[in-house]
Amino acid sequence: MAPHSRTDSERPDPEALLRQVQAEARAAQRGQLKIFLGYASGVGKSFKLFDEGRRRRSRGEDVVIAAMQPEVPEDIAEVIRDIEVMPTETVNGVPVIDVPAVLQRHPGVCLVDGLAYDNPPGSRHRKRYEDVQEIVEHGISVLTSINLEYVEEQQEFVRTVTGEAPKDTIPQSFVVSAAEVVVVDAPPEAVLEERDGEGVMLHARLAEQLSQLRERALLLTADVVDRQLEAYLELHGIESSWGTQERILVCMTPRADATAMLASGRRNADRFHGELFAIYVNQPNLTPHDRVANARNIKVARAERAHVDVLNGTDPVATILEYAHEHGITQLFVGHNLRRDWRARLRGSPLDRLIEGAEGIDVRVFPHRT
Repeated sequence: MAPHSRTDSERPDPEALLRQVQAEARAAQRGQLKIFLGYASGVGKSFKLFDEGRRRRSRGEDVVIAAMQPEVPEDIAEVIRDIEVMPTETVNGVPVIDVPAVLQRHPGVCLVDGLAYDNPPGSRHRKRYEDVQEIVEHGISVLTSINLEYVEEQQEFVRTVTGEAPKDTIPQSFVVSAAEVVVVDAPPEAVLEERDGEGVMLHARLAEQLSQLRERALLLTADVVDRQLEAYLELHGIESSWGTQERILVCMTPRADATAMLASGRRNADRFHGELFAIYVNQPNLTPHDRVANARNIKVARAERAHVDVLNGTDPVATILEYAHEHGITQLFVGHNLRRDWRARLRGSPLDRLIEGAEGIDVRVFPHRT
């Protein structure tokens, strides 16, 4: 019997094999990067970082501290008392990580508190995260910490929520490259306890801000999980089955919970390598409050890197459907007041018309803000 000969379709793709080999080599050489992500100051990310270092040391791992704050609270001082602290290097009067010393010492695990610092001129690297990057590339695992507001691509969103953002940043690509990102998920109420003495109105506003930032941090960790899946597929030579077909349209109105809709839309667009669109259909007789809400929604949409369009049309449903079909939309996010009056029951609501007209488009309904 003649031996079975492989067809061209059965032969491994040389480029795919090369990518797999390269991915395996990178995974074998690099240390593991784990990031403790805080959604705001005061959630306890530094304590979580050092406490994990303490637990790893107790299990026999070789752990050192390469960078920490000049002054640490008593609870952290107690946690780190038995962990080796490596001296920093002073450059232009500023302490920076002594990368050559860390590489020479070559511990199993290196702790770095405060990832987002800019290094002074004359340093080995311009940014502290680049110090960490070099350490990881030399096979040393790093545990580090950062707040959401310091992630460059998240800053515009943070500004829309809090009105400000810090100067020192790291690229989101570095965060997403981590083997693990842990949100230090202290409830907003616990963070507010650290800010006692504020007035009732300011306290309520801070609570809303913290909730939005917390949700955003959780979404960012979901992006990391997606990236890890892609890396796993690449490492094992498995072709991903999803394409770049998802096109998500968020329909904004003054009363819709646009922040939640846009955050969910961005997450899904990133997950499926798609595109995010956001539209608002102009309406007559808006109140000043509605105009402020519209401006805020548009700002949030741009922070989410959505394609934003403001449309005109006497029939909002028809205008939305026309836009959706012209742009090949596959998912439609709309807000809706779940209370229906007798007219809607008799004639059908605009949402009913929208769902009926959205043939071939998935419609997801978000309840209006209360």
